[in-house]
Amino acid sequence: MNCQVDNAIIMAAGISSRFAPLSYEKPKALIPVRGEILIERQIEQLQDAEIPEIIVIVGYKKEQFAYLKEKYGVLLVENPEYITRNNNGSIYAAREYLHNSYICSADNYFSQNPFEKEVDESYYAALYAEGETKEWCMESDNRGFIKSVHIGGKNAWYMLGHTFWSAEFSQTFLKILEREYTLPETKGKYWENLFAEHLHELPMKIRKYPNDMIYEFDSLDELREFDTKYKTFSGSFILQEVSEYLGCSESDISEIIPFKNSEGIVEGFLFNIRKKKWKYEYETRILEEIL
Repeated sequence: MNCQVDNAIIMAAGISSRFAPLSYEKPKALIPVRGEILIERQIEQLQDAEIPEIIVIVGYKKEQFAYLKEKYGVLLVENPEYITRNNNGSIYAAREYLHNSYICSADNYFSQNPFEKEVDESYYAALYAEGETKEWCMESDNRGFIKSVHIGGKNAWYMLGHTFWSAEFSQTFLKILEREYTLPETKGKYWENLFAEHLHELPMKIRKYPNDMIYEFDSLDELREFDTKYKTFSGSFILQEVSEYLGCSESDISEIIPFKNSEGIVEGFLFNIRKKKWKYEYETRILEEIL
């Protein structure tokens, strides 16, 4: 039996530290890709599919999302634990809205609209990896239901993109989440961890998509491959400052990796220029070569 989709919940609370330094200056969801703001494109695709309600879960730099209320009529819900918890905290923040719901990541780019106003069963979107992968891989039974989830695999379908939860799935998942939410080990878990630990209670299918349908950019280097504008101009004040100081173009800056202090707080990033390694600290704006 088909489920009429009640709403979509877009998770946009995270810091996305791997997307340094752009995510230090603005949330990753608000970065333009091929001329469109990531989250705006996704909201418009949901509205084109006639999804009646869209909830955006915010946390990091939440004030930058405020304009979406007026522009699109979305509802903003705060996740106050976005620093101390993984994305299960965003699901918990949205718990009163979970029914027949799409659960989306704000930083996904869909080349075609994947959303529908009616869905037959709960599913997780998947792409196929040829060869080795470090992604969250899934195996299914002969009916298409997920029977195992494991990190890493070979020639496998892996989790990427949106997921749909039926009202029954939502109710069951919330019972599990509420039961385990206060356990110390739950803090660092993705909601997908909880799903994988309770597969027998949470029937969900794999929905397979072509590899040119769903994109996710974990770093600036990955985005540059998809949107070549970013090879020469990222819009980042920090990268402009670095390139001017070192007398290079932004295209010379590569292999950007954030670094953290002893408390796990991101303090800056490492990068390469012409085979030399450099370090940039956010607060002090100190730039130094690493010998």
